[in-house]
Amino acid sequence: MDREGARKPQGDPRMSEVDRRKARVAMLSVASNSTLVVLKVIIGLAIGSVSVISEAIHSGVDLLAAVIAFLAVKIAGKPADRDHPFGHGKVENISGTIEALLIFFAAGWIIYESAQKLSHQEPLESVGWGVGVMLVSSIVNLFVSRMLFKVGVATESVALLADAWHLRTDVYTSAGVMVGLGLIWLGGIFFPALDLRWIDPVAAIGVALLIFKAAYDLTIQSARDLLDAALTEEELSTIRSEILSLAPRVRGAHALKTRRSGSERFAELHLLVDAGLSVDESHRITEETTKRLQKRFSSIRVTIHVEPCAGDCRPHCVSGCFLAEDDRNLVRRRHES
Repeated sequence: MDREGARKPQGDPRMSEVDRRKARVAMLSVASNSTLVVLKVIIGLAIGSVSVISEAIHSGVDLLAAVIAFLAVKIAGKPADRDHPFGHGKVENISGTIEALLIFFAAGWIIYESAQKLSHQEPLESVGWGVGVMLVSSIVNLFVSRMLFKVGVATESVALLADAWHLRTDVYTSAGVMVGLGLIWLGGIFFPALDLRWIDPVAAIGVALLIFKAAYDLTIQSARDLLDAALTEEELSTIRSEILSLAPRVRGAHALKTRRSGSERFAELHLLVDAGLSVDESHRITEETTKRLQKRFSSIRVTIHVEPCAGDCRPHCVSGCFLAEDDRNLVRRRHES
C-alpha cells in the first residue's frame, strides 16, 4: 500500500498553492539580490573598498543561488510521472549542493583579493556611501531571509531554507563590513593621522570565513538526503510511537526504512497482525497507520507490508514486538495447538 501526503493528484499540471507560495518567495529573493548586487558593485568600485566588492560577490552568489532555488522549487513542485514515480523532490537537494559549492568558490576568491589588498593598501574615498549600502543590504536581506525561513519551514523546502541561510549570512557579513567601514570613516574624522585602512580587507576575510561555515553546513544538509540517509532520530521516534499506539491490533513492526527527497519523506515497514484477520481488516489497519503518520508529517509516502503473526517469534520479529512475553507465549501455544 502506498499513500501520498500533502501532494496534488498525480498528473495534475497545475501548481499547488504550496508550490506557488514557494515560487513567489523565491522570486522575491531573486529581485532583492539583483538590486543589491548592482548597488554594491557601483559603490564598491567608486570608493575602492574590497570589503564592499566582496559583499557584491557574496550577493552575486546569493543571486545565483536564488535563481537555482527558484528553478528547483518549480521543478520539485511537478507531480510524480512515469519517468519519476517518486516525484522530483531531489532537485531541491541537488540545488542546495550546487549552491554550497558556489559559496566555497566565492569565499576563496574573497580571501585571495583581501590578502592582495592587505599587502598593497590603497586609499578609500567617500566611505560613508559604503556604510550606507551595507545598512540597506542588512535591512533588505533580514526581511527577505525571514520570509524565506517562514515559507521554507512551513513547506519543508531544502532549496528555500538554503537560500534563507545565504541571505541571513549576508545580513551578518554586511553588518560586519558596515562596522569596519564605519570605524575607518570615524577614524578619518577624529584620528586623521591613524591609518585604519587594514580594517577593510580584514573585514572581508571575516566575511569569507563566515561564508565557508555556511557552505559547509549547507553541503552536509543537502548531500545527506542525496545519499538517501535515514530520517532524523526524532522523526524515527515519532514514526515508532505512532505505530506502537496501534497495539494490540498491531502486534509488532520491523524492517523500517526511511529516506527524504526534498520536502517529502518516504517510509517503508512491515506490520505484524493477527494471522486470523481478514484482508479487509488488515487493509483498514494499514490505512489508519498511514493516516496517523500523515497527520504528524506534512508530506510523507508510506508503504506497508502486512505479515501474519504466527507465534514462531523469530529474532527479527521479537526485536520489534509490541506484545509482552506472556502474550507472546499465549500466541505461540495457540498456533502450536
